[in-house]
Order: sequence, then C-alpha cells, then structure tokens
Amino acid sequence: MIRIHRPTLPPDLTDRLRERTDKLCADQADCPAARAAWKSARTTRARLEQHLTTMTAGIKRCMYCGDGLGTDIDHFEPLAQAPLRAFDWPNHLLACSHCNSHQKRELFPRDENGGPLLVDPCAEDPYEHLELALSTGVYEALTPRGDATIGVFGLNRADLTRGRASAFVRTVCMLRDRARLLRSGDTEEADEIATSLLDQPFADVLHAMLRYRHLPGAAQVLRGPEVVAALADPALHFWP
Repeated sequence: MIRIHRPTLPPDLTDRLRERTDKLCADQADCPAARAAWKSARTTRARLEQHLTTMTAGIKRCMYCGDGLGTDIDHFEPLAQAPLRAFDWPNHLLACSHCNSHQKRELFPRDENGGPLLVDPCAEDPYEHLELALSTGVYEALTPRGDATIGVFGLNRADLTRGRASAFVRTVCMLRDRARLLRSGDTEEADEIATSLLDQPFADVLHAMLRYRHLPGAAQVLRGPEVVAALADPALHFWP
C-alpha cells in the first residue's frame, strides 16, 4: 500500500455529488436507501471510476493490495456505518473485487475514541504504519492501525507476499538493466524500462526501495550499491 494523491473533481461532477448527498441527508437515508441510490447512479459512478483510475499506481491497480485490477469503487467508510457518505468523494477508493468483497466487506474497526483504525492511503502515508520486508514480501505493522490494516485487507496472504518477493527480484534486475543501458547511451530502451517499472503491479515494492535507499545498510537490503545508485535517478521518482 502506498500513498495515493486525490485530485479535485471537475465542478459539474462535484456539484452532482453534492446534490445526491443533500438528497440522502434530506431523506435521512439508511444503508439500503443509500445503496440503492448509489447503484442507480450509473453515469456518476462511471465518471468517478475514470478519475480514480488516474490516481492508481501501475495500470489500474487496487489501491489496497496493489496487485489485482481495480474493478470496484469501495466506500472506505462502509455504507453500513455511514450511508450519507455514499457520494462523498474523499470516501471513494478503487479496489479489486477480492479486497472489496472478500476481505474488507463491511469491516471498519475503530479505536476506543471512535476513530478509524484502517489506513486511508489518500489521507495519510501508509509507511507511517506499515513496513515492507522486500525479500519476503511481508508487511510488518508499526502501529495498531497498521496491524488492523494488514488484517482487514489480508495484505500478508500468500499470493501477495510471493508476488511482492518476486516483484523485488524483477525490479532489481530491471534497475540493473536500466543502469547498463544508460551507461551505453541507449536512453530509449532505458526509458522503456522506467515505464515498465511504473506500470507493473506491486508498485509498493519500488516505492519501498526508493524509501529505503537512504537508510544504513541499504546496499545490502537492496542487493548492491549499483541498485542503490540506480534508484537515485530522478526519472524513477514517480511519487512525491
């Protein structure tokens, strides 16, 4: 999971969302009514999905696991708990069907003060709560919120940890190839590798590598000083 930056919507879509929210509030809508209103808003949902797609890391990847295709608009705070937020733009994230329908569902744990325990990647930096072990692909919790996020989204299920570990090996090889191509003056193929690094699933692996390159022992963790040097390339700093 990496930080996702949410853009401002076009004024007409913002107005449409506000109108729908005002209608839900006026009707004092419960969860079934909010769900029905959301389901019937096909055009609005299609436009929201277009904007969410532009925010994703990789090619339309799930904003939670980073692996599956983002096919569902998830309500971060579920409609069962917040029906009036059905059309609230800050409450919309793009998720794969597994994370949305099989993992998170209506789960939304809260702390003793009622605050959300799940990390919202659009509102905060997940790396304040989660640490990725690159060689194993396993996430370790740094905070109680990180622990809840790992549990609810199943971030350490076997297919994801194996996928991240493989993505780490693949990324190391691609970084070495890109450095070699740049040294030989083949910038065109080197740029193709940079694009592939951005487009591939498990963007959290490259994101973590960029974070870790300044830490003591980075060369050992990242499999060599050449990889650390390759990560210094500004062309690979896709995320602010």
